[in-house]
This record gives sequence, structure tokens and C-alpha cells, in this order.
Amino acid sequence: MDISPDKVRWALLYVLVLLVSVALHEFGHALMADRLGDDTPRRQGRVTLNPLAHADLVGTILLPLIGAFVGGGFGWGKPVQWQPHRVTRRISMSTAKILVSVAGPAMNLVLGTLIALVHTLLLSQHVIDGASHKGINDILVFAAITNFVLFFFNLLPVPPLDGGHVAQSFMPLRYRRQYEEVARYAPFALLALMFIPQLRLVFMWPAMHVAGFVYDGFGHLFGVA
Repeated sequence: MDISPDKVRWALLYVLVLLVSVALHEFGHALMADRLGDDTPRRQGRVTLNPLAHADLVGTILLPLIGAFVGGGFGWGKPVQWQPHRVTRRISMSTAKILVSVAGPAMNLVLGTLIALVHTLLLSQHVIDGASHKGINDILVFAAITNFVLFFFNLLPVPPLDGGHVAQSFMPLRYRRQYEEVARYAPFALLALMFIPQLRLVFMWPAMHVAGFVYDGFGHLFGVA
């Protein structure tokens, strides 16, 4: 296992990027539930951008840190607890579940796009350049791609991911029981998606292409080659 100074720096950077990205993701869930009328996340201190409020010691710190050294880093944050029956009566509980579920990945999409925008602006104004600021460029690209990966990964229709909750909300009632029976095997599917390189392409491929599209778009807009 490589424990060189450069590898240690990148491992710590990975954990830091993941910590911030996961915190914004969970904040999105908490904020949406709060805006829909359920004050449970607010009472539990989750409607905040403080990363420590959303961090899970194992899922956000330890496993990603170990994974960064062995080439299989991944992680998660502390799930936001909320109660669908407490939302405003203006929308159905199924709609509320969909909105709260997609709010987390949407935050990652916004953050990834914002990082790409700021990065491109810094390049266009010659604050940084590709040659003498390679480390900064690598960090910003890495942070943007990480958030696009989190966006696509969490929208996979596999419980307990956000996409699984959305799929269940759209599921006709007569199929809910069968869906719940299949969902029992979902953790095995997630492990396969995370640790088998060929299957990781399910969410890595669109994430990389969207990152390229966003950077190309901002590059053309601001005249960055």
C-alpha cells in the first residue's frame, strides 16, 4: 500500500472533499423536509451547512480514508430523519418523498457545476493556469467530478439510495410488496456497483461525460481553451 507523502495528501483531500459534498447533500434533504413543513431535521440540528452535523464517523471519515489508500474509496453521510406525515397538506406524501429524495443529489449537481464555473473563471482571468498551478487545477476538477459522481450514484433506483425512494414512490401500490422483497437484496447490488470496476461505469460514465460537457460549455463561454 502506497503511504508516500503525496498519497497521504490526496487521501486527506479526498476525505475533505467528500465531507463537504456529503454535508451539502444531507443539508439538501433536511432543508427540503423543513420547507415542506416537517421540523424534525431542524430540531435535530440538520438544517445547517456545518459538515460535522452530517458526518458519519465510519461512512464519511474512516472508510473513505482507508479506501483512498487501497483504490476503492467511497462513503456516505448521516441519514436525515424526517416524517412524511408531517408535511404540508398541499402536497401528497408521495410527492414529498420524491422532493426530499431528489433534493440531496440536486445539491451535488449544483455544487459540481459551481466548482466548474469558479474553476473556469479563475482560468479565464489568469488567476491560475494549467502549468504552474497543476495542483489547484487537479483539486478543483477532482471536487467537481466527485459531486457529479454522487449525483448519478444516489439517483440509481436501488434502495436505500435516493433513487430507490423515488422509484418506490412511483411504484403502483399493487407492486409495492414485490418491490420491498427485492429491496432486501439491494445492499449486495450496491456493493457490486461500488467495488466492481465494470459495474461502476453505470454511474462513473455519465458523471465523467457531464463533467466534460460542463467544463467545455463554460470554457467556450469564457474563452478558455
